[in-house]
Amino acid sequence: MTVKMPDTLGIDTSNYTTSAALVKSGKMNQSKRLLPVKQGELGLRQSDAVFHHVRQLPQVLAALPFEGACIAAVGVSSRPRAEEGSYMPCFLAGVSAATAAALSLGVPLYQFSHQQGHIAAVLYSAGKLELLNRRFLAFHVSGGTTEAVLAEPDPKAVFRTQIVARSLDLKAGQAVDRVGAMLGLPFPAGPELEKLALKADARFSIRPSLKGADCSLSGIQNRCEALQKQGMPPEEIAAFCLQSLLAALDGMAGILLHQYGSLPLVFSGGVMSNSILRAALKEKYGAVFAPPEYSSDNAAGIAVLAARKGGIAL
Repeated sequence: MTVKMPDTLGIDTSNYTTSAALVKSGKMNQSKRLLPVKQGELGLRQSDAVFHHVRQLPQVLAALPFEGACIAAVGVSSRPRAEEGSYMPCFLAGVSAATAAALSLGVPLYQFSHQQGHIAAVLYSAGKLELLNRRFLAFHVSGGTTEAVLAEPDPKAVFRTQIVARSLDLKAGQAVDRVGAMLGLPFPAGPELEKLALKADARFSIRPSLKGADCSLSGIQNRCEALQKQGMPPEEIAAFCLQSLLAALDGMAGILLHQYGSLPLVFSGGVMSNSILRAALKEKYGAVFAPPEYSSDNAAGIAVLAARKGGIAL
């Protein structure tokens, strides 16, 4: 008689995407939908995000292959970061749905941070889950976050994080979206900005603005606006924006590796879907990245962490 492998469900309701993931018979199944943002706008108010999550969650969940599943644990992202006081209303939609699912199934509910989910998604998709058993450095680079954390194993939370560097002002994804909006690109602007930048041959000499291992990214938007006024072509402005982000991330990584020693380096978050950033940082540091579908907001990492917390092998 064949014993069926336990399955896990993960839910994540960030400020950008409604996501669910089902690990069924050891296979990852993802379903997600971007929140609707009007042309020219740079995001949603939290109340609007919650409203759209509530509307979209049934369709997102319905797209998963639940038939024949044997769900043994449910995971959910309940806050942006695993630190006291970290809170965003948009995650309440996911917590509500996940709580209802766990109660109806009679299985445990495990809560994690959105950031933990991003990092776990990278490790899972890159075949590097063994890093959860040791210290490593992880960057989370997105529209709402530009941080580096020191990650360490933790029996209660699977792994715990300590912020060791961050942006002191604008976040990387905000810089990308603001420059993208300036160039008339749709939100989120990352994919189209990358396409533009790949058309440019220009290479810029950029000195990042760093204070210790922390960075300042607000100058990127200001400089891009000035370059546009000077008549620089859009593709070169896009290249300048991304090369500026690369200079900042490279500088931060170098300082942290000098400070903490030769630890594995992991990059997560939607901004790290960018092929220009990935290629340069992988070549220089041998850094770990996820495929794009695991870099942007997703619930895969949450499903993986629920399995790990529940003692379910993947």
